Amino acid sequence: MKKFKYIVESLTHHLPFSVLSVSIGLIFASIMTFLTELFGIENPSYYFEEIFHVFHPIHMLFSALATTAMFWKHEKKFLKAFLIGIVGSAGICGISDIFIPYISGFLLGVKMELHICIVKHPQLILPFLFLGVFIGYVAPETLEKSEGVIFSHSLHVFISAVASIFYLISFGLFDWIHRIGAVLIYMVLAVIIPCCTSDIIFPLLFTKRSREFGHYHLN
Repeated sequence: MKKFKYIVESLTHHLPFSVLSVSIGLIFASIMTFLTELFGIENPSYYFEEIFHVFHPIHMLFSALATTAMFWKHEKKFLKAFLIGIVGSAGICGISDIFIPYISGFLLGVKMELHICIVKHPQLILPFLFLGVFIGYVAPETLEKSEGVIFSHSLHVFISAVASIFYLISFGLFDWIHRIGAVLIYMVLAVIIPCCTSDIIFPLLFTKRSREFGHYHLN
């Protein structure tokens, strides 16, 4: 019951950050869309894809950090924490940045391309994953401080939002501005559900000890 209450509180806590981050990400994407049209750039999706390939691995880093730190805080088992950090970030970030945008484009009537970076570009993703897990081991207490909360919330959620938006635009939905309302809703879901699952729900499912969870937010 305590875990369930904590998870609900965390989801509620994340919602404003998610809406704000997606809104800023949409502004960022609209500026890029305007510039590509202004300068008559051919194949503008290439440039959106390149930016996605920056934000997606950085999102992996933040997620691996938060997932590992959450588990390590409650249970000091090195190999288990490593596996949970890798699986929780790579798998669930893939849902956030790739699968939900892919499905969203399909629901909006667009033929999307399924591009799974960890399969196609492992050399791009793995260094970020491993570094995130390492930081999660050595600095979990830092994330409980007020500056750690601001740092993790603002950057992680924003990076997740931009990665999801730029995947949607890069791999199918370039004419997105006329559907911005639906895009906003889908991208908020793409951010809040997988991120909370990765950083809070997933690692806590595997902890053996029951503790008072208080207001310990990682993402």
